[in-house]
Amino acid sequence: MIKKISLWTALGAASLSLTNYAFAGTDSKIWDMVVKEAEGQTVYWNAWGGSTQINDYIDWVGQNLKDTYGIEVVHVKLDDTANAVSAVVAEKAAGKDEDGSIDLIWINGENFASMKNQDLLYGPDWAQNLPNWQYVDVENKPTITTDFTIPTDGMESPWGMAKLVFFHDSARTKADEMPDNSDDLLKWAEKNPGRFSYPQPPDFIGSSFLKQILIEQVEDVSLLQQPAEDVDFEAVSKPLFDYLDKLHPNLWRGAKAFPRDYPSMSQLLADGELEITFAFNPATASSAIANDELPDTVRSFTFSGGTLGNTHFVAIPYNANAKAGALILANFLISPEAQLRKQDPAFWGDPTVLAMSKLPEDKAAEFSALDLGVATLRPDELGPAFDEPHPSWMAIIEEKWASRYGVAN
Repeated sequence: MIKKISLWTALGAASLSLTNYAFAGTDSKIWDMVVKEAEGQTVYWNAWGGSTQINDYIDWVGQNLKDTYGIEVVHVKLDDTANAVSAVVAEKAAGKDEDGSIDLIWINGENFASMKNQDLLYGPDWAQNLPNWQYVDVENKPTITTDFTIPTDGMESPWGMAKLVFFHDSARTKADEMPDNSDDLLKWAEKNPGRFSYPQPPDFIGSSFLKQILIEQVEDVSLLQQPAEDVDFEAVSKPLFDYLDKLHPNLWRGAKAFPRDYPSMSQLLADGELEITFAFNPATASSAIANDELPDTVRSFTFSGGTLGNTHFVAIPYNANAKAGALILANFLISPEAQLRKQDPAFWGDPTVLAMSKLPEDKAAEFSALDLGVATLRPDELGPAFDEPHPSWMAIIEEKWASRYGVAN
């Protein structure tokens, strides 16, 4: 396991590698040690690889780290973050407590909870000691320090915000005809069979849709903040599956097949096969329009009563080989420069985790000047954010979904 020592002890231990110890403190001398140790390292960053724009952004990040710090970033493209978790589990079982194959993971939710529960994470308390943490909006964004009800304890660093929003093509459908809640969506699907679908769980976007419906349909939403095993799961989740039983016959291809992921679902909107899609980023449609992936008539809408919201993070496995490089990468991801580019729909459009009030005036002005795009809702139009359920809920729901509806595509 990682041993934690004080930063002054670390400073005095010239013969020891800083990254054998939990990172402690933003003292410039400590950070200088991190930078020096990271030079020449290769950071294997396991991150979802299903979006060209996101992959391009990660490439840009990697080039910055190479130019500035002499660090090589290798994007290990994942289709499911659970695969990275399994790899670290296997390494721990094999006794490989050093020189692990993964240095950084794009993570949140049940995957973070699983790694934290199994002592597979580096830390605690490194994230809030990164130099750029001074800009993070901890005060107004509680999901930055609590991930799906689980305290992060400084074991993961935020790098983007998420809010569930829906899209339609205004050239084909009218805004005032769009549903305003899950019950409206069911009625809309019944009137427009085959024109809606969702990615098949355990795809993250598809599972998020299930959580949205669960939150809206459950009788006592507070139960979802408890571990699923502590309540009567069958009784609490029954409204979700009753809803899906009614929805599925009206889905695209009669729910005999499902889109693989968000890009597949978005393509169906572009091709005119679907009329309503959704994503976990308010700027997704504007970004796709800017990159000629969706027509410029696509617009966003949301449910006035609220939709799911969370934060996504990066975490360092306990046995990472390039911990110093991973720390520098995590720190760069929350820099004003990286967050500004990330929020620009031309590159990604992902909402920032930074507080404008904490930034230098010139940097805050650059954020204010960003054109978020014709299809992006303003923050005051996004509606309330629903809290994520405890991560145990999704694991059981995905299992029940598969047994009830089968693997369709």
